[in-house]
Amino acid sequence: MAVRRMLDICLDSSDNQLLINAILWSRLFRKHEKENAANPLPDEFFKQADTLLNQLHNTNNSAAAQQQMLINVTNISKTYSKGNFSLHPISLALKTSEVMGVVGENGNGKTTLLRCLAGQLALDSGNIAYIKLKQPDFYDIKHHVAFIPQRIPKWYGLLKDNLHFSASLAGVTGEQNELMVAFMLERLNLTDYAHLTWAQISSGYRTRFELARILLQKPSLLILDEPLANLDINAQQTILTDLRYMAKSVYHPMGIILSSQQLHEVEKVADTVLLIKKGSCLFRTGDETQSTQGFALELETTADRNVLVEILGDDNVQVQYNGGFYTITSTAYSVNKIITDLLNKDVPVTYFRDITHSTKRYF
Repeated sequence: MAVRRMLDICLDSSDNQLLINAILWSRLFRKHEKENAANPLPDEFFKQADTLLNQLHNTNNSAAAQQQMLINVTNISKTYSKGNFSLHPISLALKTSEVMGVVGENGNGKTTLLRCLAGQLALDSGNIAYIKLKQPDFYDIKHHVAFIPQRIPKWYGLLKDNLHFSASLAGVTGEQNELMVAFMLERLNLTDYAHLTWAQISSGYRTRFELARILLQKPSLLILDEPLANLDINAQQTILTDLRYMAKSVYHPMGIILSSQQLHEVEKVADTVLLIKKGSCLFRTGDETQSTQGFALELETTADRNVLVEILGDDNVQVQYNGGFYTITSTAYSVNKIITDLLNKDVPVTYFRDITHSTKRYF
């Protein structure tokens, strides 16, 4: 994390030499991680880190990303001519530096919503205002909004060559093209794969490559459909954290909308989370007009449901068993009181989570 953040901050400094030094420093870390991970990092690594930090301090660049409205969506809907699915009217707004998560089970409209926002599907009703664009057509929207589907389209040639081409499409040429591709390769841990082809990398690294390719084109709004689907648990955490920081970049702030079934992970990084069910927005975090419907707790225990109800009182709680966990809801008891009462009665609790303000309570 520290290495990735150092790269981000050096990019934000707008000092190319500083960024080059940071890339070389990151490569030193990657080399150690690959060849000597069991040993402590060398002193030279920390000396270079101190040098970079001092250079950053001397740049006196204290700029911060300024938020601007990117997209304002009013009651958009979509019904497919074949089948009986409809995306019911949904409204939302997003600014630069913000991350929005769209969660829900498969087949409930997440992809339809994202494709509508990306301008890939015609709307039946409602309006999408791309604030930075005046009278946008499809071409303008395509260069303003980047959409990464769950199934990454196949590309040809070497990974590095594709990145250089992508940067050139955004008008980045010459030495700056070389520098930005080197940065993106290092930032997304793709340097060791730069000279490989599509067939030579895993689905997880194809996702990273597609993200690098799109980011080099500097979109204002980045939309990702199930970006975590092909990643292991560690890679999921890394990508989500990276997206959070990338959205707030001073060099290129942007808005990000992503869909996922990984509720807990998305809620940790998103500013707003929409729960889509049967084509409707069932819940939106931070919406003060929606009642929390009391307290909610997710609990794992070997105790029987009847034991929980007996301790907490049938009139005070609702206890449901779902997928190996109990969901306990109550308008009378707080989560702290529920846990305290159970522990005082020696109920073996192996896991619990307060889901009062989480979309998880609706599953």
